[in-house]
Amino acid sequence: MKVTIINTGGTFNKRYNPLEGQLEVPNDNIALDKILASCFNVDYEVINIVSKDSLDMTDIDRELITNTVKNSKNDNVIIIHGTDTVDLTSQFLRKQISNKKIVFTGAMVPMSIDPVEATMNFSQALGFLSAKVENGIYLAMHGVVVDASKLIKNRRVGKFLIQD
Repeated sequence: MKVTIINTGGTFNKRYNPLEGQLEVPNDNIALDKILASCFNVDYEVINIVSKDSLDMTDIDRELITNTVKNSKNDNVIIIHGTDTVDLTSQFLRKQISNKKIVFTGAMVPMSIDPVEATMNFSQALGFLSAKVENGIYLAMHGVVVDASKLIKNRRVGKFLIQD
């Protein structure tokens, strides 16, 4: 299987900066590289763009993500994205792209703090793409992969829940 992985930052990638005393979104793929080290049957390319917390993303960033997906040589795409505005970016892409399988994923806890959630969510996205699924825009979070418009972040309980 061939996959393009677009890394846009988000909590998935955050690391603690002891000089600043805060979590930051680095401009690298260290978190993702740890997971990909165990992917032996996948031909992938990683494209690192934006590198922001999703609350700081703009429509200019979303346009860059859209163009990167359009220009991808693969029909299977995973986008690592912050969880706070993944719904906005997936809606933005849905208006412009229909000929690829795109799975958004991310994490609510940084990989650098606890690797379980980020690893599980990314692995679900990858496994989903290896199945025969229709082109569309999906979200892999917290044990499911569904149409991105159906999985909503419930800020009150701190979880993604399926909305009918």
